[in-house]
Amino acid sequence: MSAESPGLSDRFHYWRLRFRVWRGSRPFWAGLLTMLGGIPIAYLPYAQLTLGQLSLRMATTAGAGSLIIGVLLVTLGLTMWFQSIVRVFAGVAAILLALVSIPVSNLGGLLIGFLLAMFGGALSISWAPGKTAPEGSGQGAQPAGTRTRAEPETELAGPVVQAGAPRPEPHAGGESAPADGTTLETNGGRHRAG
Repeated sequence: MSAESPGLSDRFHYWRLRFRVWRGSRPFWAGLLTMLGGIPIAYLPYAQLTLGQLSLRMATTAGAGSLIIGVLLVTLGLTMWFQSIVRVFAGVAAILLALVSIPVSNLGGLLIGFLLAMFGGALSISWAPGKTAPEGSGQGAQPAGTRTRAEPETELAGPVVQAGAPRPEPHAGGESAPADGTTLETNGGRHRAG
């Protein structure tokens, strides 16, 4: 007897696939990095680190500014996730807030929050939604490099010589020169040794 029912495995697989589809339709990693960048920026000015008997407090006079920047970065990360239409604005705002956090918030959360927010903003700006293939076209349904049985394999057969086309003259090595004017070394990716 199994302690795990087959229904639990199926439900986990279903939710994992749903999360994968949700994650692929938005700048997920950009939002995650931006939110993770906001946490050290907001937290470190209020933190009290203890190293043995030494207490190190990193409070600054601009603690409220650090908190505002950190909360805004977390909000921008959530905006990237749930309103991906404004991803460019959110990315630019995240980069500007990360830059402002350097003088305001202990070098941008000891450079950790600064770098995370910068990468998150850059990823958000550069992300573009994937294009879906029209239904019935068959494009996008297969991974690259796979074929179905109905597809012809003309790409593997080599170049097709039309009737009446002049044949290339053979060279001293017995090989023919390519018709497109390239050298023998680049003829279809083959080299002399291969």
